[in-house]
Amino acid sequence: MADAFIAFVRHEEELLLLRRSKSDADSPALWDGVYGIGEEPEEIIARVAECTGIPTEDLTYVRSGPALGVISSSNVMQDIRPILVVSSSKEVTPSGRYIESVWVDPGDIQNHNCVFADLEQEGSEKIVREMYGSVSAYLFIVKTAIGSEKRVADEMQARLMGSGSLSSIQDEIFGILHPTGMRGYVMVESSALHHVEKLIGRSGGRDPKARRGLNQTPLKNAKTVLPGEAPLKDILPYLEPKAVTSGIEVGCIVEIVTGAFKGEKARVTSVAETKEEVSMELYEQPIPMTLKMRGDHVRVIERVE
Repeated sequence: MADAFIAFVRHEEELLLLRRSKSDADSPALWDGVYGIGEEPEEIIARVAECTGIPTEDLTYVRSGPALGVISSSNVMQDIRPILVVSSSKEVTPSGRYIESVWVDPGDIQNHNCVFADLEQEGSEKIVREMYGSVSAYLFIVKTAIGSEKRVADEMQARLMGSGSLSSIQDEIFGILHPTGMRGYVMVESSALHHVEKLIGRSGGRDPKARRGLNQTPLKNAKTVLPGEAPLKDILPYLEPKAVTSGIEVGCIVEIVTGAFKGEKARVTSVAETKEEVSMELYEQPIPMTLKMRGDHVRVIERVE
């Protein structure tokens, strides 16, 4: 059997999708990675360069995933391997069966009509996403009870470190994170949504029928996994470190949240971002008093109009 593959080309945080021509015999006008026949990394890189116009010296073979059996439109089973290739260039000139290209956020693959989606096979619209996940990863969002984010994240880590039934997904969960500015949610990096659902004991999603018969212990305060892969562009701003004075401006009314003056209100008179410090004047005291405190020791309760 021919060694078929789909190469997924990444440039930094973006993924390359190529649209097949309308006259394509298999998947006309559908989006694709780079489809080809070959086994050796050199053959795969050459095929990617041929279809994208990206020079071979700008392409790096990273890894391959397990082959996935796909029933073609001619009712023939074909095993196709996913391949991850990294490109240092974004300059693409589609050729051959491909007529158009676009760089997308991996979380937006679900918004493109990709190859195999037209097959009469259950879950065919997810095949390309599953293949990409097996050589890379997605971010998934777990909805939690507000105030329980850290406990949920810690319990997820504890479950993964155990030796029970969840040990089978240890290699499929790559990271767990709770951005401090994101209340009620925990981020999980994984190859597929069903691994995250299994981790929190809610395999089958919200449908009770899909969960029937499954032996699982729901993780307390972890409510559900939001459907679909989260676009990186929506999540990365929460992961970037910010100065503790971010969002505090001169004239804002703040409440002191720690120390001897906890609960007192003050008006901000200056902000020193380099020192992450704010100067403020207590305005409810009979004798005016000026204080300097770290930006994370106050919270804004009224902003400047």
